[in-house]
Amino acid sequence: MRSTDKNVTQSITQVIAASSLGTLIEWYDFYIFGSLAVVIGQQLFPSDAGASALINTLAIFAAGFIVRPFGALVFGRLGDLIGRKYTFLLTLVLMGGSTFLIGLIPSYSSIGYAAPILVLILRLVQGLALGGEYGGAATYVAEHAPVGKRGFFTSWIQTTATLGLFLSLGVIVLTKNLLGADKFADWGWRIPFLVSILLVGVSIYIRMKMHESPVFTKLKAEGKVSANPLKESFQKKANFKMVLLALFGATMGQGVVWYTGQFYAQSFLENTCKLDFNESRYILLWAILFATPFFVIFGSWSDKVGRKWIMLTGMLLGVICYRPIYQYFIDATNVKEFQKTQLKTASQPEVERGLVKGKLDSLITTTVSKTLENGMTFKESHVVIIPEDVLAPMPEPQVVIKDVTLSGSGYIMIIFLVFFQVVLVTMVYGPIAAFLVELFPTQIRYTSMSLPYHIGNGVFGGLVPFIATLVASFPGSTPLSGLWYPIGIAALSFIIGAVYIDNRLDNNVMD
Repeated sequence: MRSTDKNVTQSITQVIAASSLGTLIEWYDFYIFGSLAVVIGQQLFPSDAGASALINTLAIFAAGFIVRPFGALVFGRLGDLIGRKYTFLLTLVLMGGSTFLIGLIPSYSSIGYAAPILVLILRLVQGLALGGEYGGAATYVAEHAPVGKRGFFTSWIQTTATLGLFLSLGVIVLTKNLLGADKFADWGWRIPFLVSILLVGVSIYIRMKMHESPVFTKLKAEGKVSANPLKESFQKKANFKMVLLALFGATMGQGVVWYTGQFYAQSFLENTCKLDFNESRYILLWAILFATPFFVIFGSWSDKVGRKWIMLTGMLLGVICYRPIYQYFIDATNVKEFQKTQLKTASQPEVERGLVKGKLDSLITTTVSKTLENGMTFKESHVVIIPEDVLAPMPEPQVVIKDVTLSGSGYIMIIFLVFFQVVLVTMVYGPIAAFLVELFPTQIRYTSMSLPYHIGNGVFGGLVPFIATLVASFPGSTPLSGLWYPIGIAALSFIIGAVYIDNRLDNNVMD
């Protein structure tokens, strides 16, 4: 029974559309939490929690990444036992339901610490569901795809993670601009969570009409379904070797390239370069918009030249280019240096007076909005602390730069450099679904490909923003020090992949 048998199977276009829509929605659901971490932290924890609210919220966000491999095991096993269709239909329901419920959780002021505990539980459900979704969608599409076009057709699934991020950023920016900052921070942040239930409903309706994978149907009819997919995947030496090779020679490097080029790029621009909230998101939105077609380009190309060297080239270019790119980000946004020769206008100072939190020391903040000759704008605040004890030494005033906006060639160049990073993402990510599917036999494919994918992406990749930021905060470090983590992981994965991975072409391994 082949995927080209129109009497039995749906058209490949319908398969891709139904699978991709659901997977895109799951990625959207997964990423809106991280994009709204600051606002959510203010709702889930006491008003005087300060920076710990954000840290605790990021910990809840990270929990979803950490449990993804467990979701891969649970739902991968189900997918190999009962089928692809019903398993990743279940993951969609779990993801959509938990996302909707996050939007309904009362704030800390209403139910105390029950609020973050409930959100943590729902976040764990999200991570488990996503751990089962991707493997099911990729396997389902691959097992419908005709010989010679598996890379092309599975690459459409690969677009969904980036488009899910794009959609989440777009909905957040649109909602905030429509409601205003105050209403958005009060209750408007819930809207992106709540509207997802409509998208999930449409996707469930479409997926209910889908047929089971023809390859799995044939396997089931012949009585060849694996009785214990976990045991066959990880206790048989040959299969377990392929799982380890997929992890350390491919998905580990692919994961850090994905999260560096998109999540860490935005975080670096906003927190290190001090770009305005909307500015950093607009840059990423433009970059993603222009780069997304390259998922399909590289996926299709891998059908002709093989998967291996396209993916490894993306890793190698990341290793070579990350530090120069991020150094340019720093240089292009160095408004402290630019204003020495290019200051055009400065507003009247705005002075705020208050007390240092938890102390009786006086706090005076003087903020001036400035515009440079090159069109850049920013806010410069001088923070002065006056000790309660008049005999205590006066601390040095602090200068804080924030809300930087760009213009002209500098703005275009930063968009291009983020676009280039997303193109590297498409090189490593576009062919990888076909690569993973072709590594494993049909009986254990869902289980075996899901685990290395979600460890590589959820653990190695998902921790990039946290580890890179942590390393950059160490004494003696520089803003670029955090890049050694993704560079090191990508370099190691490149070496292992170059030595041990075969350059697979799209052969018919589905019968």
